[in-house]
Amino acid sequence: MSEMITADLVDLDLSADTKEAAARALAERMVAQGRVTDLDGFLADVAAREAQMPTGLDGGIGIPHCRSAYVTEPSLAFGRSAGGVDFGAPDGPADLIFLIAAPAGADDAHLTILSSLARQLMNAEFTSALRSVGDPESATALIRGDEAPAASTSEDSVAASAAASADAATDSTAPVPDGDAGSDGPFRIVAVTSCPTGIAHTYMAAESLENAGREAGVDLVVETQGSAGFTRLDPAVIAAADAVIFAHDVPVRDKDRFAGKPTVDVGVKAGINRPAELISEVRGKAERGEVTGGATPTPVERGGEEGEGYGSMLRKWLMSGVSYMVPFVAAGGLLIALGFAIGGYEIKSAPSVMQHFVWTQTDSWAALMFQIGGVAFGFLVPVLAGYIAYGMADRPGLVPGFVGGMIASTINAGFLGGLAAGLIAGGVVLAIQKVKIPKAVRGIMPVVVIPLISTAIVGFLMFVVIGKPIASAQKGMTDWLNGLSGSNAILLGALLGLMMCFDLGGPVNKVAYTFATAGIAVSNPSDSAMKIMAAVMAAGMVPPLAMALATTVRGRLFTETERENGKAAWVLGASFISEGAIPFAAADPLRVIPSSMVGGAITGALSMSFGATLRAPHGGIFVVPLIGNPFLYLIAIAVGMCVTAALVVVLKGMRKPVAGGTAPGAPEDIAAPTADTKQPVAA
Repeated sequence: MSEMITADLVDLDLSADTKEAAARALAERMVAQGRVTDLDGFLADVAAREAQMPTGLDGGIGIPHCRSAYVTEPSLAFGRSAGGVDFGAPDGPADLIFLIAAPAGADDAHLTILSSLARQLMNAEFTSALRSVGDPESATALIRGDEAPAASTSEDSVAASAAASADAATDSTAPVPDGDAGSDGPFRIVAVTSCPTGIAHTYMAAESLENAGREAGVDLVVETQGSAGFTRLDPAVIAAADAVIFAHDVPVRDKDRFAGKPTVDVGVKAGINRPAELISEVRGKAERGEVTGGATPTPVERGGEEGEGYGSMLRKWLMSGVSYMVPFVAAGGLLIALGFAIGGYEIKSAPSVMQHFVWTQTDSWAALMFQIGGVAFGFLVPVLAGYIAYGMADRPGLVPGFVGGMIASTINAGFLGGLAAGLIAGGVVLAIQKVKIPKAVRGIMPVVVIPLISTAIVGFLMFVVIGKPIASAQKGMTDWLNGLSGSNAILLGALLGLMMCFDLGGPVNKVAYTFATAGIAVSNPSDSAMKIMAAVMAAGMVPPLAMALATTVRGRLFTETERENGKAAWVLGASFISEGAIPFAAADPLRVIPSSMVGGAITGALSMSFGATLRAPHGGIFVVPLIGNPFLYLIAIAVGMCVTAALVVVLKGMRKPVAGGTAPGAPEDIAAPTADTKQPVAA
């Protein structure tokens, strides 16, 4: 097995002053050793991982890492910075920086070694030794474990030690005390840790929690759900536990195993930085008898770390509902549109296909598609409400959320009613879960008590209290849209175009898209609603198509990786997948995003002014036959695409590369020009 770190991958005098520069300096060492094949492509993967969550840790540690197709073998580079580099840690810059590179298909043995390093970083003696080591060879030996007391000198022994540690944490033969949880003996906690990459934070959180558990006199066992897979905790160990800690940034697998126990649910970095607080918090919940349904929402759905603003949590709850609703919109909308295309708009008056269906008549098939699509559309508001409640309170929120959403549909409260029903349902469930209950009835809370009480409360509020006012507001908004014309409609198209191109599939984009799809999610949408849908889809196609065009006409302004992404962007843009422009925006946001917004606004305004209409909520150029005024519609898209591409080319062309500096399109290029940037590049 080749060594993961050598002296050539160690820089004890790292001079970089930004995290991007630090990652580049260490990655260049990997490239020189043949461990990374494409520097810019690998750094883009590192930046994408960093964008998910900062990799700085308390104690002056930075661990940028990723899995990448450009990595030939698992590798580790180490840099020590005298001035420190900001990796987003709460306590300030990092002076110990580890760049971890894993191949896209890394084997379990190497990942186990990486997890062993992550656990060592929680050892103060280890980090102190790294700060005082005098030469790269000694640092390499220390990291590999060659100089650790009573440790073997082979990498395989480190792997065996790490594997043994993992086995101990998940040993299915661990003794389980007899009797109910909470009987004689220490307080028992089971924990699960996981992070998006599953290489470093997962195991660091586990080590931190285990250390804090020993100090608190708590019996704490951790299940690490990392890249190397995971071994499930013994069901008997879970059953005997008094409480549960989830420290994760991706969904916990098989979460239902922990149902009915006091639970603390936080991001993985909380498990690293404040384990003692988490143990104290979950013990307090156990003493008060506070339990959840076991499958509490992930930090992403719930709003993340404690102390995050309500506005941010609200956005994430709403996005949970929208993300589950979109497939119903796409399937139902396209079926309805195909029904209209085959049978004409009068197909909406066709009798039920259960009463009349002739296999050889196209009108029968058109009616079938229209009616199936109508059924799918009937789920939009209930699904929206149900999964907003799910984003707030997980599975216990589904029943009151779906029922509240169906009531909103029944009383014609529509999209607004679904939003209100979902938020109310989630709030009611969360309130019920905070009530202290006897231990004897905890088991039936998630499946009987919570659904019964929450559904009754949500139903009462929707039918009797707030349903009618919301229905009136929905009707007023619909009437206003139907009355839009002239300059007002053009301004609305421009605004929707800006929103679609602002974050390329993110929350703002989804708000505009949901607004448009809600308007056509009826059996007989208004002409204004179909114009809005057309403008939204046209604007959403612009960014990836423009990036594809720009990489075609001025390829030298883009990296090799970006040029390859540009080829795929043709198809993604034509299919109305705005996310196809994300690689370009991530590498150069200050040029790509404003340019996309300008082109999107122009396209949205032109689409509205041309009177283009669209009954399908998705499909891109593949639903052009279903578009009203299709020729002018395509012109609007082409104009926006050309404007965005031209702006990107001009803005990138104004930038002058630094001699020996970063390649065009890399994140470092975003920095403001300095005097050095005006010097010509040496041949």
